[in-house]
Amino acid sequence: MSRKSIHGEWSNRWIFILAATGSAVGLGNIWKFPYITGEYGGGAFVLVYLLCIAVIGIPIMMSEVLLGRRGKQSPINTMRALAKSEGASRYWQLLGWSGVVAGFLILSYYSVIAGWALAYVLEAASGAFTAQSADNIGHLFSGMLANPWVLLFWHSIFMLLTIVVVARGVRQGLEKAIRFLMPALFVLLILMVGYAMSTGEFMQGVKFLFNPDFSKLSWAGVLTAMGHAFFTLSLGMGAIMIYGSYMPHDASIAKTSILVAVADTLVALLAGLAIFPIVFAYGLEPGAGPSLIFMTLPIAFGQMPGGILFGTLFFVLLVFAAWSSAISLIEPAVAWLVENRNFTRIKAALITGISTWLLGIITVFSFNDWRFSFYFAGEKKTNGMFDVIDILTANIMLPLGGLFIAIFAAWVMRQQTSMDELGMGQGARYQLWKFLVRFVTPVGVTMIFLKAIGVL
Repeated sequence: MSRKSIHGEWSNRWIFILAATGSAVGLGNIWKFPYITGEYGGGAFVLVYLLCIAVIGIPIMMSEVLLGRRGKQSPINTMRALAKSEGASRYWQLLGWSGVVAGFLILSYYSVIAGWALAYVLEAASGAFTAQSADNIGHLFSGMLANPWVLLFWHSIFMLLTIVVVARGVRQGLEKAIRFLMPALFVLLILMVGYAMSTGEFMQGVKFLFNPDFSKLSWAGVLTAMGHAFFTLSLGMGAIMIYGSYMPHDASIAKTSILVAVADTLVALLAGLAIFPIVFAYGLEPGAGPSLIFMTLPIAFGQMPGGILFGTLFFVLLVFAAWSSAISLIEPAVAWLVENRNFTRIKAALITGISTWLLGIITVFSFNDWRFSFYFAGEKKTNGMFDVIDILTANIMLPLGGLFIAIFAAWVMRQQTSMDELGMGQGARYQLWKFLVRFVTPVGVTMIFLKAIGVL
């Protein structure tokens, strides 16, 4: 096949694996996966999670990459072209729109939170955490959130970093950034794990993560594993579809999707091995959730030998994880502007980036001046429009996007088309993928959606 993306292609499949892993690895990998693993039974939860990755995450990722590589355009134009070629309704292009809009909305608040990590790089490097009490660290964090101008400054810096990479194109921008960010991220993680091994509580951290306790593995834990298996791979937001459009045709979609899932899971487990021995060594609370990063760990960094160095490295790691995700979130919209408005990459990146930055101001003020509370699915939300956008994207748009990706790939697309793109022939592997995407993943994603909106 001679089809090529006008935006260029990855040099090889390993670059796609690094890029897709970079998209998948984000702030949630660093704190959420290790925390929910410990909460829901350690090794028992990991086993269920890996099963969910196999039957939900990987089949949908293969489907999204398949659509992207087949269409070779932005998600909107890809779905329009594929619907036409498969004789389907033109309204399938709404699936592309949903992914692009979801990525745009997510980046608007993701950039603000990534800005916190940027701010904490300087705080850690300056020794601001040294010998500080929990109250003082809490005041530092709450003081940052209460100051919209500080949040706006770091939000602006992070969006600028994202725009600079995307403006340079696939080979000169995305690929060069990924070649640096992902190896650096793994090196930093391994350094942090190496330090954690010296704390004396490493085996307690290993036990917390991997010791199987099936008594803790409730139905809620199974649903959580299903949801995390879906969300951790960046599915349903256009990022994997656009990255798939840059994938060389001689690369195996199945093998690369499996390797991305393995790498994403490995990062999450390494993060747990880096974080929890430190948490246990200093008598901190492992179930602190998101505050573990910005309120709990800085206490440990302030007490440990070499805390300034390792605290700085940790928050640099967070920035790299967020940066690699951010460039994938903005890329679908940039590609659409280049294709449909004949903009240069630089102009498209500037317009999209500035628009995302402006929308992010809503999130900036959601933590202070514009804060309000409401209930969703029986849970109190306290951060106003930030929570509204988060619920709209994570709880509604992404699960529905994943569901319709599976439906299109398995029910609408002709078998010959999917066979050609997957390159598996009609053998057992293809039949397994088709069975999972037709019957298993739609049920799983529907359950994820129902849990997300509070029905389950």
